[in-house]
Amino acid sequence: MALKDAAVVAFAETKIVEKSDRHVWDFSGEILDDLLARTGYDKKEIDGLIMSPSMTGASNPFWSQLTSDYLGLELDYCETIDIGGCSPIGAIARAAAAIDAGLCTTVFLLFADCWASENNSRITAFRPEWTHPYGLMGPPGSFGLITTRYEHRFGLKYEALAKLAVTQRKHSVLNPNACEKLRKEITVDDYLNSRMISEPIRLLDSVMTCDGATGLIVTSRKEAKRRQFSKFAVPLGYGERTNFNVSENLPDITESGHAIAGAKAMKAAGLKHDQISMIQPYDDFLIAMLIQFEMLGFCKRGQGADYILDTDLTFTGDLPLNTGGGQISAGQIGLAGGSTNLIEGVRQLFGEGGGRQVPHPKNAMITGIGWIPYARNWGTSAVMILAPDA
Repeated sequence: MALKDAAVVAFAETKIVEKSDRHVWDFSGEILDDLLARTGYDKKEIDGLIMSPSMTGASNPFWSQLTSDYLGLELDYCETIDIGGCSPIGAIARAAAAIDAGLCTTVFLLFADCWASENNSRITAFRPEWTHPYGLMGPPGSFGLITTRYEHRFGLKYEALAKLAVTQRKHSVLNPNACEKLRKEITVDDYLNSRMISEPIRLLDSVMTCDGATGLIVTSRKEAKRRQFSKFAVPLGYGERTNFNVSENLPDITESGHAIAGAKAMKAAGLKHDQISMIQPYDDFLIAMLIQFEMLGFCKRGQGADYILDTDLTFTGDLPLNTGGGQISAGQIGLAGGSTNLIEGVRQLFGEGGGRQVPHPKNAMITGIGWIPYARNWGTSAVMILAPDA
């Protein structure tokens, strides 16, 4: 069975909230109930569970097993994927592989986190010894360094980053599931005048941690047709690279593994860049999207800003971008945050985008970024291309 013999037959998403009084398993139960109602599946037919990691469950070594117990699921296949923001699209690839291997037939993909209200993570490795003592306190500092290095090498037009911020915010206003605090339009001046977080990273460059959950049901394409689902999405191509350039002592931090992952996904899908209907890139920081445009081959190195300024990225434009607002303008649900972009891509392919529906969507490119390693760019880069069933 090829990757494209799998099928995403349903999606679900809770409202993203700034800070919740609900437990992450409450959100998870809401997602499962919604998916069962949408598909007509009985809970006993769900025999696989694949989860993203969770800041809430980070201290618990039995997270997927306990979650399945809480939800009343008896499973043949159960796992938590540990590649950060790449986990949601990586889950589709792994679900397809598990179904192909005969390990399960119907997989519940669950992405849930309550990072804003219950963060139980404790990241060790190099951070306590080599970065925190010197003031590099988390991703804003790291992306500040990446942005500064990029600007030194290529120059940087901040009005291009402003365009990304403004476009995504316009999309979030049309997304009822986006965090209410973020559903307000902004201007270029709002972006340029927002306060510095870690120079040159501004407040409006950054995600806001939130609580919420999303989910998918994945089965085989054959089973989807047998059950007569009227619409479903098929993964055409996928690429993943972890520890890009790890062997280099002085790697270029403005590069990422998306160059490799993207080429692999595009080749498998048999598509060229001008055939991509929309892009839903992982967007913890605006500069990350600019770099991804270059790494994915939409433009040459150092030309990301010009490409952004010259391209209509609205939901009716040349290349619709994060049509639900992305994480920056809808809210980042912790380590499940990458699913916000994925769910939006599936929603658009199902033709359920409402007032922000992309006209005639033929496919969707979704990307992931997985954590910030020491003295390099992000640890894992992933790219998936989905299309509606022909």
